[in-house]
Amino acid sequence: MELTEAQFTLVTDCLPRQRGNVRLSNLQVLNAILFVAEHGCKWRGLPARFGRWHTVYTRMNRWAKAGVLDRIFERLQQAQVIQIRIEAVSLTARSSKCILMAQAR
Repeated sequence: MELTEAQFTLVTDCLPRQRGNVRLSNLQVLNAILFVAEHGCKWRGLPARFGRWHTVYTRMNRWAKAGVLDRIFERLQQAQVIQIRIEAVSLTARSSKCILMAQAR
């Protein structure tokens, strides 16, 4: 599942403005995040066409902490572009695993 340019315009105002010399566009990063969610792969397993996995992970982490991903996913669900289900399973007091399941409609 990848967002088209038209679908991406629905969420552009949710994203922080890109500054400086960035190699990956916000659309590329968002599509990479959706790829990981859909396929359940590890960040290191992200296909090279999405760019460096660490760059994608770092931006995703910043967006998650700032609430950007929540706003994006909410908007995409309202527009019926994607369907997101979040499952959290606590294994021990030290570790937890959060699985993000995404499906295109």
